[in-house]
Amino acid sequence: MHMTQRDGALDLLKWLALLSMVLDHLRYVGYSLDLLYVPGRLAFPWFCLAMAANLARSREVTHLWRYLGWLLLFSVISEIPYRMFIPDPDTLNVMPTLALGLLVARGWQHPMLQSRLLAAGALILAALFPERLMFGFFGVLLPLVMLLVFRRPWYFSLLPGLVCLAANQWEVLYYSARLGNKAAIFGIATCLIAPLSGMFLLRHARHIKPPPMRRWAYALYPLHFLLLLLVRQIAA
Repeated sequence: MHMTQRDGALDLLKWLALLSMVLDHLRYVGYSLDLLYVPGRLAFPWFCLAMAANLARSREVTHLWRYLGWLLLFSVISEIPYRMFIPDPDTLNVMPTLALGLLVARGWQHPMLQSRLLAAGALILAALFPERLMFGFFGVLLPLVMLLVFRRPWYFSLLPGLVCLAANQWEVLYYSARLGNKAAIFGIATCLIAPLSGMFLLRHARHIKPPPMRRWAYALYPLHFLLLLLVRQIAA
């Protein structure tokens, strides 16, 4: 069903995901801020949850192509600012992961042959090149898993929590946690509860009316890299 009225809880989730992302990237400004890794683990699963919420509430095919088009456009636009700010990045920026995740989730949701073929192609790309994608193969799966549990009881949110942990290099986190690293310990916990906390917010914060986050918000992704780069140069 087409959503004709703004969902305040969904807008709030997007703003909080954006804030979490900025906090995470503050670790690269030049100060010792390793514990910001913990709130940063909320950003990607909350963006995936927002995507799942949009898909669950709109089955229009044109909505998918607009959504995909904006993600692909800002995948290209964001790559240079991302590489300027992140030292020696191993992966592309997060937008390609979200674009592939959108195709996979929509392919499950929509039975048309074209959608299924695009979803299969996205899965193949994610399986062949996980090291080039931020959050890897499991990051591409996360929007679909979020969609599968979107209207189910709260305890189903534990499944995307496990997928979120797998997307965040759980082997490295687990090894660091065994050594007593606090950021790793709390990072694991945050990955596991991020989908659950996001679902709780969507279901119980509908009375809140933050500024609506519309298409212009895509530009905040490359812009925040440039602003943080400026901060790093000033602080140097």
